[in-house]
Amino acid sequence: MQSYPAVEDHGLIGDLQTAALITKDGTLDWFCAPRFDSPSIFGGLLDRRRGGYFQLSPDGVDYTSKQLYLPGTPILITRFLSADGVGELVDFMPVTGDRATDNHRLVRMLRMVRGSMRFRLECRPRFNYGRDRHELEVHPNGTVFRAPGISLTVHPIRYDERLSEEHERARTEEGVHLVATLHEGEAGGVILETGCPGPPRFCPPEEARELLEQTRDFWRAWVGRSCYRGRWREMVERSAMTLKLMTYAPTGALIAAPTAGLPEQVGGERNWDYRYTWLRDASFSVHALLSLGFTDEAWQYQHWVDDRIREAEGGGVPLQIMYRVDGSPDLTEEVLDHLEGYRGSTPVRIGNGAANQLQLDIYGEMLNSLYLANEHGLKGSHAAWRSLVRIMDWLCAHWDQPEDGIWETRGGRQDFTYGRLMSWVALDRAVRLADRCGRPADTARWTDTRNRIYEQIMARGYHSGRRAFVQHYATDVLDASLLAMPSLGLLAPTDPMWQSTLRAIDGELVSDSLVYRYDPAATSDGLAGRESTFTMCTFWYVQALAESGRLDDAQLTFEKMLTYSNQLGLYSEEITPAGEQAGNFPQAFSHLALISTAANLDRLLDAHG
Repeated sequence: MQSYPAVEDHGLIGDLQTAALITKDGTLDWFCAPRFDSPSIFGGLLDRRRGGYFQLSPDGVDYTSKQLYLPGTPILITRFLSADGVGELVDFMPVTGDRATDNHRLVRMLRMVRGSMRFRLECRPRFNYGRDRHELEVHPNGTVFRAPGISLTVHPIRYDERLSEEHERARTEEGVHLVATLHEGEAGGVILETGCPGPPRFCPPEEARELLEQTRDFWRAWVGRSCYRGRWREMVERSAMTLKLMTYAPTGALIAAPTAGLPEQVGGERNWDYRYTWLRDASFSVHALLSLGFTDEAWQYQHWVDDRIREAEGGGVPLQIMYRVDGSPDLTEEVLDHLEGYRGSTPVRIGNGAANQLQLDIYGEMLNSLYLANEHGLKGSHAAWRSLVRIMDWLCAHWDQPEDGIWETRGGRQDFTYGRLMSWVALDRAVRLADRCGRPADTARWTDTRNRIYEQIMARGYHSGRRAFVQHYATDVLDASLLAMPSLGLLAPTDPMWQSTLRAIDGELVSDSLVYRYDPAATSDGLAGRESTFTMCTFWYVQALAESGRLDDAQLTFEKMLTYSNQLGLYSEEITPAGEQAGNFPQAFSHLALISTAANLDRLLDAHG
């Protein structure tokens, strides 16, 4: 456990309230409980020595490993292949339901497919990001780790009484260590359980298999509701399941990623905590979910947004850009100085100081999602509309001011073109909603403000020297967020101003089909270091190409992009020049964009024969 695995060498499992990451060598190195945004129990991803881990892998054997998901599920299968035999590790979390609970289970089932192999099991939890000490309780039928406010129980799965006699065991304050040789047909395993109401016990293999079957059936029934039948069904459905894994069932909130502190650049300072719900990300999810036919999830998200709207209006302040999964606005940023960070990347941050930034684009994304939901028959409540009217009136009075922008830069506020674009979208969609639903509002004021925003974007957002729309009014720097302009309806994809913008982005931000958000060296974003290409922006680029009539380029770029996922079809936030995943993993933005892009590209390809 001294070296760090590549970010892409992980699989994700979860129970719809929290999640875990497991490496290709069978190490569980990230798990927070009882919620996504709770302190870690296993955090070896951020510090191999202090973070904690659960290793279940071959011992003293030269082997290769492969990972796959059981088809139609997020049940992770890790295969260990050696000259002496093949072993198979199955990891999953039984679904907990839509009531918040401290009780979560993680099942690890190991069996020998052929031959024989020696395996090592090492369970070393480190509670509260490695800050809290724990007590170890040894029971005849298992082990309990207790720390302040939380416990972790290890239940052995008993397959063969003889195997327990062959085990080499060790228990210390640090954790539990076990080594055993499995022969063809033999199996073993454990169930990790937080908040266990009783002592540890031997779990019969029949019970473990039943949990596996229940979990399999739940996910296959869920993904079977998808109405997508397009060209990229396997990748789209995998992305849909990944998004579902990152949804907190009790509230319907979608987190940006299940991890914290994974760097955008190894050794750099762009290391953020993404275990929260951004209004922007969650709003984009409505479009993706509705395109697949998942109206229940879109409806649940709308209720979550309604609650945030009413809370914001009641406090007389604009919406916060992100919240905890339960809707709490407290995301105080903190640095974990005792952790070395992934491959030495510090600082390791939890919480997120960007929560209180002013990002005007969130209103456009939110209103666009509510408009799309309404088009699918998901209409908001009267109380939510009344609060929404007040928020739109606030936007009419405050849209024309510097803000922090979509990329959460920390270099000072600017008049960001994307923020103006999305303010235009917010008022445009609000006017349409009022008209279509017969809802009361000062639509004359909204329309006038919308038109003034449009005129300002055209006059100040377009740089005549660059012949392109630019990041903000005081610069000539390009920004990939503006790839969304045609799809949002601000201007036609055939408009000469847009065509020249797309050509400029082609020449400056695109690198062999991958797309950078912007050039950090050309603009002051308040952060040191560089960043890699941004996965969501590459998918936006595909849509922009397709809408602009470059369908062949769009399809090739999309197909290339599919090759950059990891072996399980998962994407992080960014992709390095060497094709490695970077940033928090997996990233909701990336998978949302993949789904929407596939649906739009299918539609356009079908329309053109």
